Amino acid sequence: MRNFVERHTFWAIVILVAAALLMWMIFAVWPDWLVETLGRKKTFVNTLLNGITLGGLYFLVASGFTLIFGLMRNVNLAHGAMYLLGGYIGYEIADYTGSWFLGLFVAFLAVGISGILLQVLIFRRMEGDDLRQTLVTIGISIIAADIMLAVWTGTTYQFSPPEWLFGATVLPVISTIKSSGVEVFIKYPVYRLAVLAIAIAVGVSLWLFLNRTKIGMMVRAGVNDREMLSASGVNVQLVFAVVFAIGAGLAGFAGVIGGTALSIAPGEDVRYLLASLVVVIVGGLGSISGAAIGALIIGLAEQFGLAYFPTYGVVLTFLIMVVVLAVRPQGIMGQR
Repeated sequence: MRNFVERHTFWAIVILVAAALLMWMIFAVWPDWLVETLGRKKTFVNTLLNGITLGGLYFLVASGFTLIFGLMRNVNLAHGAMYLLGGYIGYEIADYTGSWFLGLFVAFLAVGISGILLQVLIFRRMEGDDLRQTLVTIGISIIAADIMLAVWTGTTYQFSPPEWLFGATVLPVISTIKSSGVEVFIKYPVYRLAVLAIAIAVGVSLWLFLNRTKIGMMVRAGVNDREMLSASGVNVQLVFAVVFAIGAGLAGFAGVIGGTALSIAPGEDVRYLLASLVVVIVGGLGSISGAAIGALIIGLAEQFGLAYFPTYGVVLTFLIMVVVLAVRPQGIMGQR
């Protein structure tokens, strides 16, 4: 942080001023001219929180994609199908047992096992051949989507989270002040805040795993120089299979989280695959912190686009990607 401030003093000041302005917009009572410009404060704050929590969900999906595509250089375009499969499996387990947490665990485990099979049977035979990996995983995702459509039909499924995650909580943010002088505070769904907390926990855990554990160092070393790592006695294929399982399992894990926040239905696989691609491109290949920043930017762009620019909201996400690629082709946190 200190090095960034010393090297980029101007941008550090801009970020500080922007953060202070945002805090004022969140906690202050809006004057009339600001209400006339942006609409009700409640709409703005809810849109901001929706964007942050949606970014958390995108990060949960994209973090697994970052491990597989950005770090291991395996082009897995079946990642969206893994998200949808995890959602369906989690729903069936939760519906049968009545335990949402068991559905979450089984979804992570089942999709993680499918990731091991994919790595051993497919990617191990096509190492370094990006085009073949792309074409084969596209075919797998299409077949998987048709199989899931045949099994679960086109019905939209909605999870029921634990009772303590139902309802809304009052935030320390004043929406407006009534003529009687009574302050009205903003309420926000508890589950969406839980999604954000889970995303932060997963992000910190992945960063520690990759940067503070022996396996994480092996993964990074194996990507840069596989032959040297193998010569040191490390089973590189086993390490990669474990990491692939974690990345795939996170997709299944996110399927349950996302299916509870929104829903599970055909087509969600494509949506979250595209979101993961955009997040990784914007944030930078192989960077967990970059994936977090990219997910936050894309989540905010989508929600503010829908709220304030509904006609052009879809374009906003891809406009951000184009600008990042033009200014910094390796992504915000990516390495050249």
